[in-house]
Amino acid sequence: MANETPAHELSLTRLIDVPREKLYRCWTEPELIKQWFTPRPWLTPVVEVDVRTGGKSYMLFRGPDGEEFPNRGVYLDVVPNDRLVFTDAYTEAWVPSAKPFMTGIISFADEGGRTRYTAVARHWTEEDRAQHEKMGFHDGWGKATDQLAALARTI
Repeated sequence: MANETPAHELSLTRLIDVPREKLYRCWTEPELIKQWFTPRPWLTPVVEVDVRTGGKSYMLFRGPDGEEFPNRGVYLDVVPNDRLVFTDAYTEAWVPSAKPFMTGIISFADEGGRTRYTAVARHWTEEDRAQHEKMGFHDGWGKATDQLAALARTI
C-alpha cells in the first residue's frame, strides 16, 4: 500500500523562519485563517473550526468574480503545534460527504530554530490527484504558504 501513496499525493515543504507555535495558530484560529488560507485575490470570508479530533470545520472560499465554494470537513487528528490531519470525506460527526476529494496532513517540526512545514494532500484516486494538480495545487498552495509565513511573522 505504501507504494500506492505517491500516485495519490501532492505535497509542499518549506523551511520557515517562524516558530511552529505561530504557524499552528495561523492554522487553527479563524480570524488568522481568514487572512492567509486562499491565494489572493481569493478570500476566505467565513471560517468555523472546532480544532479537535472529530471536530468539524467549515470554510467558504470566494473567488475574484464572486464565485463561492463551501468546504466542509472534519479533523481526524490534532496534535497542537505538531500536526493537523483533516478530510472532506466527512462533513460532520462522521457523516460521509457526497464526494470525498482529499485528506490534508499538515506538520510542523523544529529545525535549527526554524520550522519545517510540510503540507500533504492525499487523494482517493490518482485522477483526483491529477485534477488537484491541474487546478493549481503547487502555485496555489505555494502562494498560500507565503501568505501564512508572512502573517505568522506578525503575530
